Amino acid sequence: MTEPLLSARDVVQEFAVRDSGGSWGGVVQAVSGVTFDVMAGETLGIVGETGSGKSTLARSLLQAPRPKSGTVTFRGTDLTRLRGRKLLRARRHMQFVFQDPFGSLDPRWRVRSIVSEPLLAYGDGSAGHRQARVDELLDLVGLDPARYAGRHPRELSGGQAQRVAIARAVALNPSLLICDEAVSSLDVLIQAQVLNLFEKLRSELGLSYVFIAHDLALVKQVSDRVAVMYLGRLCETGPGEAVYKTPLHPYTRALLDSIPATDPGAGRATTTLRGEPPSPISPPSGCRFRTRCPRAADLCAEQTPQMRDLGGGHTVACHFPLEKKEPSALKETAV
Repeated sequence: MTEPLLSARDVVQEFAVRDSGGSWGGVVQAVSGVTFDVMAGETLGIVGETGSGKSTLARSLLQAPRPKSGTVTFRGTDLTRLRGRKLLRARRHMQFVFQDPFGSLDPRWRVRSIVSEPLLAYGDGSAGHRQARVDELLDLVGLDPARYAGRHPRELSGGQAQRVAIARAVALNPSLLICDEAVSSLDVLIQAQVLNLFEKLRSELGLSYVFIAHDLALVKQVSDRVAVMYLGRLCETGPGEAVYKTPLHPYTRALLDSIPATDPGAGRATTTLRGEPPSPISPPSGCRFRTRCPRAADLCAEQTPQMRDLGGGHTVACHFPLEKKEPSALKETAV
């Protein structure tokens, strides 16, 4: 069996907080026991509401900051055990694309300096080599070097700035890109263009992606597999088409029902969530979704549901999944 490119096992990330008076305010349980794999050439989409822990998980994969417990294995090496230069060398093969391109680009630098920064940081080639590489990278992401290399970020549109950020991210020929809401700040037409660029780079450069977003319809377009996250835990994973057509978790169903219909006149069933998401400082016992779930029962408060494979690699952490199978068919599994 082929080894995963990236393997996260029981990743936990917590942060101590203080209240407005400076007193001890508890611990934010941002990520709680998350497990998944990403294979070479695959795109894993991670979706969930704001505050579900997606971005914290992404940064924990990069060890920035290092998770409180669990392991993150990348290309056969456990990153949680690396320090200093060894971690730096491993990180060159996994790069990050942020949500706000203008926030991630130094406004004082010109595009050429921004894109060449990782090459300079890792001492790759001579000045002439780096200049040629920048021209190649800008051309790769659809920007004419003659027109854009000398510009500052303020002279770019949002889509152009994100293309510069992508060019910088692929400068070191990484194996994996972690894209944290990388198109959510762009308008719909530019979103489509940037998504097409990601797909082009995956084909031409052999990239894998962890693609994070709050829009399940958008994630489904670009992902081979989808993982749904709620309040620090994964509640459902599976092939993108299967999760979209036959969701197993009530939370996934609610996310799908929140997508605007293309035909306003078409009636459809909707799942209404009760109340607001609980605080990650004091999450509910058992299933964290139970306080908003229309199918919740006493069992949901007493026991934390474990991931179960209901067939075809479609897994769910729910005591009462929407597509119920016979108990003999249920199999506990890692994501």
